[in-house]
Amino acid sequence: ELSTIKDKVILLDAREIIEYETSHLKGAIHVGYDQFNMDFLSDQNIPKKSKIVVYCSLGIRSEDISEKLKEAGYNNIYNLYGGIFEWKNKDHKVINAKGEETNQIHAFSRQWGKWLHKGKKVYKK
Repeated sequence: ELSTIKDKVILLDAREIIEYETSHLKGAIHVGYDQFNMDFLSDQNIPKKSKIVVYCSLGIRSEDISEKLKEAGYNNIYNLYGGIFEWKNKDHKVINAKGEETNQIHAFSRQWGKWLHKGKKVYKK
């Protein structure tokens, strides 16, 4: 269960589980993209006015998820500019599935991977 405190930001990762397990932003909750389910958020009792930041690799999938959240009545939604790639390019930290800091980023595809300039690119399925 998520606890929300005033001014706390809820981070949602709109990538697939293999990408999330490779690395993610600390505190991020995996919501996925292909299997995204609005009921999951309802089950977490996240208030509609919560400040929510959604991210993916580059910002395309998170934009879609952000729109779904807005349609569901969440009105304080932000899309992380440039996604986790830009986050890593700016030398911010990411953690792996064990909660340990890592340099690996799932690059999704060779085509998308060209936008990741820092860290170790991972392409496993």
